Amino acid sequence: MKKQLIVKSMVGYLSAFMLVFAVGAISGTASAAEHNWKMTASWGGGPLMEIGAKAFARRVELLTEGRVKIQVFPAGTLGKALKVSETVKNNIAQAGHTWMGYDWGKDKTTVVFGGFAGSMDSERMLHWIYEGGGLEMWREFRMEKFGVVSMPCFIRTAEAFLHSTKAVRSMADLKGLKVRTAGAWLEISKSMGAAPVTMPGAEVYPSLERGVIDATEWGTLYENISPGFHKIAKYVVIPGVHQPVAPFEVVVNKDAYAALSERDRELVDLAAKIVTFESWTKIGHEDAKALQFFRDAGNEIIELDEQVQIAVKKTAIEWGKEQGKANPWFEKAYSSQLAYEELWKDAARYRNVASPD
Repeated sequence: MKKQLIVKSMVGYLSAFMLVFAVGAISGTASAAEHNWKMTASWGGGPLMEIGAKAFARRVELLTEGRVKIQVFPAGTLGKALKVSETVKNNIAQAGHTWMGYDWGKDKTTVVFGGFAGSMDSERMLHWIYEGGGLEMWREFRMEKFGVVSMPCFIRTAEAFLHSTKAVRSMADLKGLKVRTAGAWLEISKSMGAAPVTMPGAEVYPSLERGVIDATEWGTLYENISPGFHKIAKYVVIPGVHQPVAPFEVVVNKDAYAALSERDRELVDLAAKIVTFESWTKIGHEDAKALQFFRDAGNEIIELDEQVQIAVKKTAIEWGKEQGKANPWFEKAYSSQLAYEELWKDAARYRNVASPD
């Protein structure tokens, strides 16, 4: 499969962001907090907490010069891990960090924004969000359907497909496999014969250890080091055909957001965008080293056949188009993404340069 190189255009974004940081750093003494927010999260630790939720809180305090301060609470402290948008809407927390796809049971459109097997890769998704009209659609959908302000905050590259106690090399090996997953892959993998379940992150390791599940997907190779799945599951299966990209989000209580000055609202938005790009480059960098980590740990690396990868993508696209027939929001957002992917169809030809092995 053609692999995309990290684009030079991202450097421009990041340079601009660093300039904002520099300006903030040399400005006057930070003022006392005017807004003290509690932030709930869908995680108790790991990269999603450290370079996602907590990084956002730090960026907000820096950019607003202390006018907005956010205290981050781990999953389960202020509300259920998979019900963050509800906790924020009810103002139990003023902000939350989560994956939109956890609200898939209320509206499947959430996986269009959160990523699923029929999505673009992370580079194309980033461009669609910030240049192709995706952000405006994202925010409108979340407010209309869930009553919260939302913005991307953290993004993954392709996940690892599985950490598994059983070898999975083909779709046939999925038959009867008890796998922890979330979002659209619950439905798509079931149609392929798997036995999927979903559960909060804190329950995944003990479930894998006790044999309640045979395998799990969670994050990218780098993100999956800290949960320790490799210690109890021999096989690491790549690439993540189920999740070629995973944008995460910050959700904010609409009244808390409205109470900010216009400038501080813009700075909160900017903080989320900065974290999104920083997480993308951090994960890309760490993923490059992670495969060797698993090899050294004694895991067996299995790479899915290219034809299997293509078959999954085709199946997922058809699934997505079918969902759109009964869901106007799903059709609107997914059609926009498919059109954007078509716009980029020749990108590999004019951007990627061959190099020796």
